Amino acid sequence: MKESEWKTRKTRIDTHLRALNPPWTIIPYAEGMEIPKLRAHAIEEYPTANGKADYALVVHGKLLGILEAKKVGVGSQNVLEQVKRYAAGCKKTIGSWNDFNVPFLYASNGVEIHFADVREDGYYSRELLDFHTPDAMEELFNRDYDGAREWLSTNPNETERLRPYQRDAIHAFESGLLEKKRTMMLAMATGTGKTFTAVSMIYRLLESGYAKRILFLVDRRALAAQAAQAFAAFNTPKGNKFDKEYEVFSQRFRKDDFEDGEVFDIGVLPNAYLTRPTNSHTFVYVATIQRMAINLFGREGSFNQDASDPEIDDDAGHLQIPIHAFDIIIADECHRGYTSKDTNIWRNVLNHFDAVKLGLTATPAAHTVGYFGDPVFRYTVAQAVLEGFLVNYQAVKIKSDVRINGIFLKEGEQVGLRNPETGAELIDSLEDEREFNSSDIERKITSPHSNRKILEEIAKYSKEHETRTGHFPKTLIFAVNDIPHRSHADELVRLARDIFGRGDDFVQKITGSPSVDRPLEKIRRFRNRPHPGVVVTVDMLSTGVDIPALEFIVFLRPVKSRILWTQMLGRGTRRCPDINKEYFTIFDCFDGTLIEYFKGATDFGEFDEAGNTVTITEIIENIWNNIERDYNTKRLIKRLRRVAETMSAKAREDFSAFISEGDIPKFADGLQKALRDNFSETMDLLRNKSFQELLVNYERAKDPFYISYNTKDTVASEYLFKYDGRDLRPEEYLEAFTVYIHENKRHVEALTILFSNPHKWNSKALQDIRRVLKQALFDEEKLQKAHEQSGHKAMADIISLLKNADNTANPLLTALERVEQTMEHIMAAHTFNEEQKLWLGYIRDHLLENLSLEKDIFDEMPVFERRGGLAKARKVFGANFNIIIDEINTDLVA
Repeated sequence: MKESEWKTRKTRIDTHLRALNPPWTIIPYAEGMEIPKLRAHAIEEYPTANGKADYALVVHGKLLGILEAKKVGVGSQNVLEQVKRYAAGCKKTIGSWNDFNVPFLYASNGVEIHFADVREDGYYSRELLDFHTPDAMEELFNRDYDGAREWLSTNPNETERLRPYQRDAIHAFESGLLEKKRTMMLAMATGTGKTFTAVSMIYRLLESGYAKRILFLVDRRALAAQAAQAFAAFNTPKGNKFDKEYEVFSQRFRKDDFEDGEVFDIGVLPNAYLTRPTNSHTFVYVATIQRMAINLFGREGSFNQDASDPEIDDDAGHLQIPIHAFDIIIADECHRGYTSKDTNIWRNVLNHFDAVKLGLTATPAAHTVGYFGDPVFRYTVAQAVLEGFLVNYQAVKIKSDVRINGIFLKEGEQVGLRNPETGAELIDSLEDEREFNSSDIERKITSPHSNRKILEEIAKYSKEHETRTGHFPKTLIFAVNDIPHRSHADELVRLARDIFGRGDDFVQKITGSPSVDRPLEKIRRFRNRPHPGVVVTVDMLSTGVDIPALEFIVFLRPVKSRILWTQMLGRGTRRCPDINKEYFTIFDCFDGTLIEYFKGATDFGEFDEAGNTVTITEIIENIWNNIERDYNTKRLIKRLRRVAETMSAKAREDFSAFISEGDIPKFADGLQKALRDNFSETMDLLRNKSFQELLVNYERAKDPFYISYNTKDTVASEYLFKYDGRDLRPEEYLEAFTVYIHENKRHVEALTILFSNPHKWNSKALQDIRRVLKQALFDEEKLQKAHEQSGHKAMADIISLLKNADNTANPLLTALERVEQTMEHIMAAHTFNEEQKLWLGYIRDHLLENLSLEKDIFDEMPVFERRGGLAKARKVFGANFNIIIDEINTDLVA
């Protein structure tokens, strides 16, 4: 820190300038020197009207830069103000900008370098990792950024197949360039086409002249291969392939980085393009960040890799790459970096270059927002689902005492002890009790029985799915680890092969373990072929892998990272028309605690409960009755998109009777606008009973049939009930219902009859109660399901549900039990002849379905009408007819 300024200049700054390729030649100022003859010179002690500048930077006879040095202990950023005085005091030789006669200003203490291009109004200084080479400075001076921005602002995006939100994303980025931003981020949900968006964006950047050399960074070689192919396949507005208009380079790939039979002829980037960039080079380079880190810092300064790592780059080496090698860097999946070391390497790679930097991610993390800033554009999963570009998920909770409570071993209990180094196992008896908490499961101890029962429960859902859809749901299981001799992944593979019973090829492990042969090839088979149908992984498939046909995601691994959770869910969001995919299902094997933990922390928005317990008719009626109209409109749009994904050609013809050409996707797209602009006419169509019936019973497209095998169900699973924006367990749902009843039983007319005026009980009161409860999200079927899931009586009648919520001492009765009880009371209170008993039997049958009795129905219901109706009933029961009806109704709700 006591180093003098002179020493800083000689040992640090001069060394930097001479080390560049090409280097700066450092010379002292001399009176009368011929500056036009200098080519790449740094002139020391250059005189200006405002004092001597430490260095004047001359390229091909042009004074392009002023550099002021300070000793290492002085911060360099504020020194730019001194440099500005010198730039203003130079003679005007090549132009003047904002009262400065030199365009490029530098301030450095030998460690920090701050730079400002003062040619533009509202310019911003920025920090550099190194000085510009003479070539870089000349290229920067000659680049027409104003013309490029003008091109971007006046030329519409004519790329084919761009979706509206992708155009919006590109527009947001280009607007940022017009505002002279140099770091930006686009947040787009997994599966919404970030790569295609980026390719279209890059083409416009090259066409405009804003950029000439662009780096597209990914973090896996397979993703680099996919991106390189995306460039090669891209059709430009001129009708050419991208690589026919601009050079596209990549790193060296292996055969197993590509699908079988794929031809790939994109060239490998020559090292000279990196080490000696020139203005004549215009290209895109697709590379992994691991390779670029090795190029910049050597293997010792890069990410930890060993020979078994599938991402290893054997041919990568350290190169001297200048800071201007790229004009723009696009970092795909920029949220990556789960350790502080990885994050630092990631930042160092990006910081090395003096370039505009754009981050692409589905899950902005704190470290990415800190680097790139808040997203300039965001497109969430909820938006993509609503607009039909992604599918949402439904949730199933699986209860496992072992996963929640851990394992307690008693003294004397026999256990298997496995040597973690050799795998050798022996049976031993414990000499003392041992307790393992839930975090120890699969790390310190395993329960084969627990793993088997959980997989058997999942197999039950697989079987139901296969029976319903005609195909087995591709299933991804996240295991805790894949450590030799105690691999949770291996144990799950072994059990799953036995449970599903379809052979070894049907269940595969795909991890980064050396025990997995050609994992990238296995991923491709999982994506493109029927087998494997079940894959067990740990991390390798958690991000960056597209498997559109994936329908089941199983969490047997605890997750604490919001980013990782969202990325894992993102594996299932992609649409798959080939299987008419409507949604995907997640299995939370920790009793729903993962879902609860991440509630509100992702951009998935609302999700459907398993089974769609709210009917499409009820959703339409909610819209009609202005019950959460916006929310229910979005729900209806989702249902319509599911119809569109699964309908047959005949169904399209059937729908054409109601909407133009039977175009359900177009109808869904325009539904929100139609409801705003023409509510009555739109609702007339939606409430048309024939249209509603078709929405439920339309002909589905036929899928091939696969054989399914029976499995036992001994592990309990549990539905989640949505109420008031929350996902409630059955007990919580019933508690919420109890609160609702206590708060409303004296204020809602239909409820006051049941609880306070039972003598007024009739069919209208019953209908009103059911309607009110549905509006409050407590429909009868859900309440019955919640009681059943809670271990209470199944199929309790609506009266029991209400009375038990008010007071748990009131028993839960089925409709049969309630009616039988009432009829016993009536029979005990009166003496009846045989004909009257016969009619009481007819009344009993009616009550089983209706739970109320009125005089009018005797002339309406066939069971009474065909036996003489009301007149006959009055004759049979005589003067007691009205009394008996009142007593029956009162007793039913007593």
